[in-house]
Amino acid sequence: MTDTSPPVTGQADPIPSQRVPLFELFFVFLKLGTLTIGGGGQAFMYRDLVDVKKWLTDRDFVVGLAIAQVLPGANPVNLALYFGQKLGGGLGAIAAVFGMVVPAFCIILMVGYAYSKLQQYPATHFILLGAAAVGISATFAMGFKIVKKLDRNWATVLIGLSTFIAIGVLRFPMVPVVAVMVPLSIFIAYIKGPLHVR
Repeated sequence: MTDTSPPVTGQADPIPSQRVPLFELFFVFLKLGTLTIGGGGQAFMYRDLVDVKKWLTDRDFVVGLAIAQVLPGANPVNLALYFGQKLGGGLGAIAAVFGMVVPAFCIILMVGYAYSKLQQYPATHFILLGAAAVGISATFAMGFKIVKKLDRNWATVLIGLSTFIAIGVLRFPMVPVVAVMVPLSIFIAYIKGPLHVR
């Protein structure tokens, strides 16, 4: 009996070509903008868009994350704009950004007011430290999950370690590091071929 199953290429399956309804897209990003905590926004976005809804593949998310990190502005908003456009066109981008920004803006105003009234209490700072720990932990969890699916080769390891050491250890300014690493990464990717995500 002939095996008719498609060959395994190492690349993630493409997402369906149909567009996501605008209301559903808006509602998902509205929830993300309301419930995500600090740097954990990207992690919760990965969970909802890739794991739960399956609107995006791991490769789609990695590409969007790379673009969001390089462009100026807040990463969650950049991601909402990119993924909204990918899933719903121009109106999808507007719906995603609007859903992401409006609740976060309102919550920031309320939290800022509360902090101005309660900052003298030690418990306030413990609460903020706890929220920061949740955001950092969620971001690390997303990072480890994606890293396990990326191709492991000398180029990605070298670029990743070099960027981490330059910014995280040596405290070099981010803009010059990005200005060097991005063209270098593109050049290496051009030579080696497209990014593979398992």
